Amino acid sequence: MNTAIMQEFEEFIVASVPQVESFHPSYQKALWEMVLAGGKRFRPALCLCVVDSLAPQMRKNAFLPALALESMHTYSLIHDDLPCMDNSPLRRGYPTLHITYDETLALLVGDALNTYAFELLSTARLDLQVKVELIYELARNAGFSGMVLGQVLDCAYENTKLNLEQLKIIHQNKTLKLIATSLRFGAIIANAPQEVRECLDSFGAVLGLFFQVRDDLLDVLGDSAIEGKTLHNDEGKNTYVNLLGVDGARAQCEELIESMRGSLASLPPTLARNLLALIEPYFVIKGE
Repeated sequence: MNTAIMQEFEEFIVASVPQVESFHPSYQKALWEMVLAGGKRFRPALCLCVVDSLAPQMRKNAFLPALALESMHTYSLIHDDLPCMDNSPLRRGYPTLHITYDETLALLVGDALNTYAFELLSTARLDLQVKVELIYELARNAGFSGMVLGQVLDCAYENTKLNLEQLKIIHQNKTLKLIATSLRFGAIIANAPQEVRECLDSFGAVLGLFFQVRDDLLDVLGDSAIEGKTLHNDEGKNTYVNLLGVDGARAQCEELIESMRGSLASLPPTLARNLLALIEPYFVIKGE
């Protein structure tokens, strides 16, 4: 994928700050603060990569859906960092919202970004049926039977050891589904054939699991200054490192990488090449 697209998308994010008429001293700034803080933009990049590979004439039309994905993801991070969950003071290299402001404002900003994602989808320059499909996919995979379910299970079973299959169920919902949805967004916008959508779904399932195992490894091996968030925060949680050890989690990553390479072979060549270029830098996990 052309890196200029992501630069243009970043400029689009900056230009898309929601304007709120209010006498609250901090709400306007807090609302978009964690979105502007940056991050990998991985979920929007997946969506835009698929569109750019299959229907490049639709790139600009995909910006609002891509921003909806980033809005939804950022809400999940804000809530994940709250004192009632991970109680993290750092995210994307900046103090978390409940540290900068207070827990109530952070909670409500997360709520606002969640619902704003659907407003963004409803105003996208796309056919009505396409917008309905996107709204459905995001609601289903980020909602009560998707990302929220993953968070519920993750929090409920903290300090209670689960088996590998149970751990996979948590992360299939907490992490995998929104990543897979990002790929499906691109396929829907590009009007991809059903067989391509099914291949992307399979690839997304492996990619989402890989990112969770990788995240668990980075919590132990990573550098907070590089990752931009608090690390060594998962000691009491069910993680692949806690269950399999560092070497076992590394081996799991390698298996998932090989599986992803195999899945890419079933996709159209341009899409496969662009997706590999996007995800390959994440295959390297540094740390001792």
